[in-house]
Amino acid sequence: MAYGICRTLIAFSSNTTAFRHNAPISSSISLLFFSSSTPIKSKPSIPTLDYLMNQHQFSPQAASKAASSIPYLKNPKCSDSILSFLKDNGFSKTHIEEILKKAPHVLCSNLNKTIKPKLKIVQDVGFSQTEIADVLAADPWIFNRSLDSRLAPSISALKSVLGSSAGVCKALKVSSWFLNVNLEKTMMPNIEFLRNCGVSSSQIINFVYSFPRFFLIKPESMRELVKRVDELGVSRESKKYIYAVRALSSMSMEKWENKLKLFRSLGLSEDQILALFRRAPHVFAISEMKIKEVSEMLLGIENIDASFIVEHPDLLIHSVKGRLEPRLAVYEILESKNLLRRKPKLTTLFKISPQKFLARYVIPYSNELGDVSMVFGTQS
Repeated sequence: MAYGICRTLIAFSSNTTAFRHNAPISSSISLLFFSSSTPIKSKPSIPTLDYLMNQHQFSPQAASKAASSIPYLKNPKCSDSILSFLKDNGFSKTHIEEILKKAPHVLCSNLNKTIKPKLKIVQDVGFSQTEIADVLAADPWIFNRSLDSRLAPSISALKSVLGSSAGVCKALKVSSWFLNVNLEKTMMPNIEFLRNCGVSSSQIINFVYSFPRFFLIKPESMRELVKRVDELGVSRESKKYIYAVRALSSMSMEKWENKLKLFRSLGLSEDQILALFRRAPHVFAISEMKIKEVSEMLLGIENIDASFIVEHPDLLIHSVKGRLEPRLAVYEILESKNLLRRKPKLTTLFKISPQKFLARYVIPYSNELGDVSMVFGTQS
C-alpha cells in the first residue's frame, strides 16, 4: 500500500511545473516515504515473577508481592546490578525479600543516583552493614526519600539534638521514622518549645530514644497538649512534666474521659485523680482493662483503699498474674506460719526485683511454700 501511495505521489509530481523544471522533491517527503520503515526495537521485558523466582530463587510470597506492583521488568540487567549490590553490602536473602515485599520499586531504581548515595549516608552515621540491612529492610521507603531535602537534613537535625553520630545511630535503630518526616517542621520546633517550658535536654534525649514519635506530632498539637497539662496543675518544674504531656498525647479526649470515669468508679475523688496524674502521669497511658484489674486486686486486700493507689500508682504497671497475686500468696503463707522476722510493707513486697524477692522470701522457705514456690511469678 505504501508502495502504491509513493507511485501516485511521484506520478503527480511529474506532471507539475515544479517537477518539469527539475525542482527538488522536499527532503521531508523523501525521508518520510523513502527511508527504512523498520520499527525501532524496544528493550525486551520479562515477567517479574519469573525473574525473581527463576533467576534469583526468591520465595513465591516475595516474588508475587513484588509482581503485583511491577508485573514486568523493562531492564532486568539494571535489576541484577541492584540485587548484586545489596548482596555485596551485607543484605541477606531475607532482607532483600522484605524490601521487595514492601517497596518493589527498588528493582527499577537508579543504582548510582538512588541506591548507592542513600546507602552511603546511612553508612556515614556509623551503622554496620548488618545494621543498615536491618534498618532498610524494616523501612525500605527510605529509598524514596530525597537525599538533599530529607535524608541529609534529618540526620543533621538528629545529630544537633543527640550530639553525636552514635546517638543518631541509636535513635534510628529505635525508629527509622525519623528519616520519613520533615524534622525541621516537626521535631525541632517541638523540642525548642518543650525546652522553653523547662524540660531538660537530658529528658528530651531520653524521650527521643524511648518515645520517638512523640516529637513528630504537629507543633500546634504539642502546644495544645502543654496547655492541657498546665490546666491539670502539673508544675513545669516537675520531672514528671514531659511524662504528662506524653501521656495525653497517647490518647484521644474520649479515652481520657474514659480513664477518669474508671478511676471514679474505683472510688477515687476528683482531687485524688488529679494527684495521681501529677504523681505518675504515665499510668494514664495504661489500658483501662489493666488499670481496673490491678486496682480491684489491690482494693481487695484488707486495709487497702483508694488512697493506697494514689500513693503508690506505679503498682498499676505490674502484672496481677505474673507478680502481684503470686507474691501476695507467698507472703500470706509465710505470715500464717510465723516465718517472717520482720513484716515487710506490701509496697516493698510488690516492688523489689524478682531476684531479691526470690532470695528473700522463696529460696529460704522453699519447703514450707511447697508448690507455691514453683509457680509464683517474678515478671513485672
